[in-house]
Amino acid sequence: MTETGGPSGPEGTETPKPQADGSPPPQSDAPTPPQGEVRPPSAPQQPEQQWQSPSGAVPPPPLPSYQPPQQQVPNWKVGLGRPGVIPLRPLNLTDILDGAVTTMRRYWRMVFGAAAVTAVLTAAIDLIGLLLIDTTEDLERLRDLGPAATDQELLNQMVDMLGGSLAVSFVSLLATMIGTTLLTGFLTVLMGKAALGKPIVFKDAVKEAAGRLLPLLGLTVLYTLAIMVAAIFCLVPAIIPFTFWALASPALLLERGTVREAFRRSVKLVSGMFWRVFGILLLAAVISAFLAMIITTPFSFSAFLSIFGDMDQVYIPSTGDLILQSVGTVIAQTIVGPFTALVTVILYIDQRMRREGMDIELARAAGITPPPSPQAW
Repeated sequence: MTETGGPSGPEGTETPKPQADGSPPPQSDAPTPPQGEVRPPSAPQQPEQQWQSPSGAVPPPPLPSYQPPQQQVPNWKVGLGRPGVIPLRPLNLTDILDGAVTTMRRYWRMVFGAAAVTAVLTAAIDLIGLLLIDTTEDLERLRDLGPAATDQELLNQMVDMLGGSLAVSFVSLLATMIGTTLLTGFLTVLMGKAALGKPIVFKDAVKEAAGRLLPLLGLTVLYTLAIMVAAIFCLVPAIIPFTFWALASPALLLERGTVREAFRRSVKLVSGMFWRVFGILLLAAVISAFLAMIITTPFSFSAFLSIFGDMDQVYIPSTGDLILQSVGTVIAQTIVGPFTALVTVILYIDQRMRREGMDIELARAAGITPPPSPQAW
């Protein structure tokens, strides 16, 4: 017992005394172990939290840093995609020429088959006209005149030859317009499906083009006459109808309008880009003419050798020479003819994509969903 009457603590311990103000003595944080016992190690202290709400809730996570929205820019080389032979975007010169060559390579059976049929038809009409309108007699009379002929005799003979030459040229022009109409109609329908990558059946393409051949033939006649009449006066005015009405044939076939509407559509599409359209058409014509000259030269070997012969002698082609030249013309038109027609159709599609957003319509027709337009803030 202690002096205060309370129980005494363990042996060797000292009882805490009350403080001076009468309050109980302070309690230690941990009990003092008995003598001879080892105090157990204390648990490691937990790090204090920097902030706690009065209710004890966990503080919210920090806000993420602002990242500007990433706007997806379409690939200019592909545009809205390339389901067929051309990308669905405004085309450049390389795209137009490559599209024509790609179409000729991918659908070579139908392209060269149709071109061969029209070339044989054109060459046959030309050959018949040359045989029926025989100009060899006029050439023989001109040769028999000799150097002693007077100027009046030469003039009369040249007038007689001019009449026969005009008749042969008219037959050749008629054959060319018929062949061009058939080939343009078929290739326009084929190109309309090839741009979408759709399967093409030869029979269906011919059937679709056959329904528009008569209006297309009338359009071709008017287009050719306009260029000829303009060329009689000057070369520069001939460029105007040649360029402004160059896209009338594709417009007539693909838009299913009338001949007048096709001419108006062509003028509308070309306006503002006259020199660009003219330059592409001229380049295609130069390439076609150069390739045709290379192909037909071996088949006109006799006429070529006459250039280096006696200048006083007039070259008179034989029937065999005419047939051989016709064979060369068929081969040249089969290879070169589709190129110019396909370039014209692709140029029409390009002008519509530039002016009217036809690339979006073609993408939807091909099953491609165009990206949404960017939202304005």
